[in-house]
Amino acid sequence: MNKIYRTEKDSVGELQIDGQSYYGIQSYRAKNNFDITGMKMSFTFIKQIALIKKAAAIVNGKYGILEKRKAEAIAFACDEILLGKHKCDFVVDPIQGGAGTSANMNVNEVVANIAIEHLNGEKGDYSVISPNDDVNMEQSTNDVIPTAGKLTVIAKSHELLHQLERLRKALYKKAEEFDGILKMGRTQLQDAVPMRLGQAFHSFATAIGRDIARIEKSLGEMHVINMGATAIGTAINARKEYFEHITEKLSELFGEQLTRADDLFDGTQNVDCFVAVSGALKACAVNLSKMCNDLRLMSSGPKCGFGEITLPARQNGSSIMPGKINPVIPEVVNQVAFLVIGHDVTITLAAEGGQLELNAFEPVIFYQIFESLRALSGAVATLTDNCIEGIVANENRCREWVDRGVGIVTALNPYIGYVKAAEIAKESLATGVSVKSIALRDGLIEEDKLDEILDPFALTEPSVR
Repeated sequence: MNKIYRTEKDSVGELQIDGQSYYGIQSYRAKNNFDITGMKMSFTFIKQIALIKKAAAIVNGKYGILEKRKAEAIAFACDEILLGKHKCDFVVDPIQGGAGTSANMNVNEVVANIAIEHLNGEKGDYSVISPNDDVNMEQSTNDVIPTAGKLTVIAKSHELLHQLERLRKALYKKAEEFDGILKMGRTQLQDAVPMRLGQAFHSFATAIGRDIARIEKSLGEMHVINMGATAIGTAINARKEYFEHITEKLSELFGEQLTRADDLFDGTQNVDCFVAVSGALKACAVNLSKMCNDLRLMSSGPKCGFGEITLPARQNGSSIMPGKINPVIPEVVNQVAFLVIGHDVTITLAAEGGQLELNAFEPVIFYQIFESLRALSGAVATLTDNCIEGIVANENRCREWVDRGVGIVTALNPYIGYVKAAEIAKESLATGVSVKSIALRDGLIEEDKLDEILDPFALTEPSVR
């Protein structure tokens, strides 16, 4: 069967386009020019662009800027995309030159051709619905794309925040479960003073709570958009009715309150708001990775390491060593953290690299920040479900390390001084005789008082002498 093509023309020339495709000549050129990652643009991002197109069509139709039948056809086409249809027609690589013009035109062309068919026309007959003059009416890539990027970050953040809240609750639950279990605290990987295992998990939960708050705060900047700025902030080609109502209509369709930037030049040329979100994601990644380092250390062994906790066995750990189980879930979270930290560097450099009235590097900023959000959501979900909820405390091993340690000698400092306490610690390490036995032998403190001072549970909470 012979493939059917249609001829499309733009300012560069003519091309033959697959007759079945809903994208057009500008999308096709971009597809060929930007074969970079082999990936497709985030469909959530595509849907946000379509939402903007729908909002613009509704406003333009309401105020007579756009013919009513065209406005209704464009809104219908946008709804088709919002329902998840036509994914295969969004063919442009996420990393692209042109500050996102190719992404914008890919949506414009698909929307136009769906609308054309809805009006009983033939795909590619842009006299019916024009991608530029009708679908893109009153808009510019330079306000559509950064706005779509912000809406996508908000949308993708909902899942991450949900997963982080689940993790926080799971950690608090483990903190309560392990609250009565003594373990040895360590600093610089050396024995320090006793603590409770529950306190370790409580501190993890506290850090995650701080990450949630930090991310939520950074998202406030994502709600400030530059729709109506058009090319650089002057609102050229945007009529009064559109300019005054587009943000309101988009807020209604998106389901969250959006506000127009006070300074549209700033809102068009500066993308530091994405750096702020990426910074919050990086901080979260750092906390997650540090937690996973601790989980791997506490579960190390199981016979020849700390062995204080046992992580759930999820898969065989070796192709050669029978019975070996590795901490694969914390390891994958570590790797996602490295990925997010690397993305943050890219986002920072791309934001700094903008010039004058527009940042041309928004495509790579969006590609990386969307990936950070997606990867973190998946990492946190598997950490909660496949690791934290199934952790078991090895209480006897935890107590063994406390009993063998000399860290409790620190509690004697206020009574016998640092120098004498250090001598006791040194002798205990060399001979294996307990700190308490040495202190009693030397008559330094009465036994009843010594029992009170060296009570390991008492040492795990602040006290006022």
